[in-house]
Amino acid sequence: MGFRKDFMWGGATAANQYEGGYRDGGKGIAVQDVITGGDGRNGVPRRMCLKYADGTTGIIDRREEVPAGAVPYIDENTYYPSHVATDFYHHYKEDIALFAEMGFKSFRLSINWTRIFPNGDETEPNEEGLQFYDDVFDEMLKYGIEPQVTIVHFDLPLHLATEYEGWYNRKTIDFYMNYVEAIFQRYKHKVKYWKTFNEINFCRDYTNLGITEAQSRPDKVEQAVWHLFVAAAKTVIRGHEINPDFMIGQMINENEYYTEDCNPKAAWQRVVDKRAREFYTDVQNKGYYPEWKLIELKNKGIEIKKEPGDDEILRKGTVDYIGFSYYSTSVSSVREDVEKTASNLESAVKNPYLKANDWGWQIDPMGLRLILNELWSRYHKPLWIVENGIGAIDVVEEDGSIHDPYRIDYMRDHIKAMKAAVVEDGVDLMGYMPWGCIDLVSAGTGEMRKRYGFIYVDMDDDGNGDLHRARKDSFFWYKKVIETNGEDLD
Repeated sequence: MGFRKDFMWGGATAANQYEGGYRDGGKGIAVQDVITGGDGRNGVPRRMCLKYADGTTGIIDRREEVPAGAVPYIDENTYYPSHVATDFYHHYKEDIALFAEMGFKSFRLSINWTRIFPNGDETEPNEEGLQFYDDVFDEMLKYGIEPQVTIVHFDLPLHLATEYEGWYNRKTIDFYMNYVEAIFQRYKHKVKYWKTFNEINFCRDYTNLGITEAQSRPDKVEQAVWHLFVAAAKTVIRGHEINPDFMIGQMINENEYYTEDCNPKAAWQRVVDKRAREFYTDVQNKGYYPEWKLIELKNKGIEIKKEPGDDEILRKGTVDYIGFSYYSTSVSSVREDVEKTASNLESAVKNPYLKANDWGWQIDPMGLRLILNELWSRYHKPLWIVENGIGAIDVVEEDGSIHDPYRIDYMRDHIKAMKAAVVEDGVDLMGYMPWGCIDLVSAGTGEMRKRYGFIYVDMDDDGNGDLHRARKDSFFWYKKVIETNGEDLD
């Protein structure tokens, strides 16, 4: 017994971290295109340059609130990692050939909204952008690699953020559905597997929602989240109308929580921590807001503005499968002085029983098995691990070789946990797609030195490098794993 015969081994990327070509082919400017690089290990955040209403300029942490009247802009003297990233736009044939050499059954990528609708509010799509993804999908299908497409991955057309205040504005649902219609119709015979919004539970900042007052106006954020849910459900409904064979899933970041001790208050804190994540999966799988969330909104004095039919749309537009990312775990604690460490786009309570990578992310394969069991028991829908991996500093030896045993060890242990969940626990797992299967820009820190890939790309944190590709030791190891359908992990 082992993984299913049609198990989807592959890898995952995102347009704003990998694609580059940010003004090629008629592409417009996205919010990610105005986000600078950073330095995660030394606490230097990614930033945005702003122009204020009085004509002055400034710079803020990308997670800070954008002041009223201020507009993000691109400073010619500042480095923006998304502009080149690792240049899939000009290397897609070479990269897909390398994925095929590894034996990929599937490859996860995102479509860049601004490549299809440069401002986001146009009525007609950009043909050059549509043709680019046609060429990419054709190249993948030539090698028998199944595309898995994320429709929106941590991004938004900048025009929708500055002129409409992003997802707070109900009109953005219509702009988004116009985009969805264009790509569903264009690729309905090439793409079967879709996902709506990447890590939807991490959507509450300007980068994803485009809301200026994302910190001080929780009512605006909650309204925007409602609009995301309605848009996601509409996507499922419309997708099944266009092609009944479409499999349309959600994407959430998952993180297991342990209680720090036997304190009942810590046990309750774990419930609070976990349900904050489960909220997003509940809505997209059950089709309604859970009772605790409705009470929370009422207690905060927040009333969600709905249009007639919204509730029915949520009920009808539940997803076909659950895609999720998994990197590390945390601890639920009620202590004020508890030690914190880094995690995926957030901080976590440090667990003394676990090791961590260079950025403080705690390594916990058992947590993955727990998550798989919890999701399967709670929703009983097919699961797909669409992100997992370890960010690390890789060294290129004098002979050009790149030895990354730490990456192999990490993957081996997590695949063992996956297999136990499948074989011993009965979980229905569709596939495994390690994050950043080829080196790309870190979403959280904007760095290149925090590498995830099986394939090395010559690019540094300042944008220097010739972008040549090179196979790491993990490339050959993962090739063997896929060839044996996960049986040979040595």
